[in-house]
Amino acid sequence: MAELRLEELSAQTAAAANGLTLKPGQEAFLEPETYEHLEQTLDPANSWPRVIRDGDEVVGYIMGNFDADAPEDYLRAAIWRIDVAATAQGKGVGRFAVKAFADEARARGFTQATVVWASGEGGPEKFFEAVGFKVVGETPYGEKLGALAL
Repeated sequence: MAELRLEELSAQTAAAANGLTLKPGQEAFLEPETYEHLEQTLDPANSWPRVIRDGDEVVGYIMGNFDADAPEDYLRAAIWRIDVAATAQGKGVGRFAVKAFADEARARGFTQATVVWASGEGGPEKFFEAVGFKVVGETPYGEKLGALAL
C-alpha cells in the first residue's frame, strides 16, 4: 500500500465510499441494531465521516460521532461504522482509521472511544479487539460494547 491518508467525505468521494466491496458475509455486520435505532437522533453537526485513500483509490470509510452531551457514555466519542474494501483488508487500513478517530477524539478532549458490534462468524470482533478495544458491556440488543482508552 502507498501512504494512507484520511479525507473528509465529499460529493466526489461518497460514491466510492458507498461502492466499497466487502468480503462475503460482512454486509450483515455493517450497522448494529443499536445504531439503527439511534441513527435518527444523531446531530449531523457532530458526525465525522471520512474516507481512507491509498494513493487516489478510496479503500475505506469511517463514520464517527462526537457528542460530549450524549445521554449515554458510549455515544460520546463513538465509531459508528468502518468499511474496508475486501482487497485492502489485512493491510492496516482499519487500524489507520481507528487511530485517526482516536487522535481526533483525544484532540477534542475525550478520554475514551467506543464502538458497538454484533458478534458472529465473519464479524468485526477480532479486529476491534486487535486494535485495542476491550469489551465493557452489552447493549439492550445483545451487541458488544467496546471501549478504547485514550
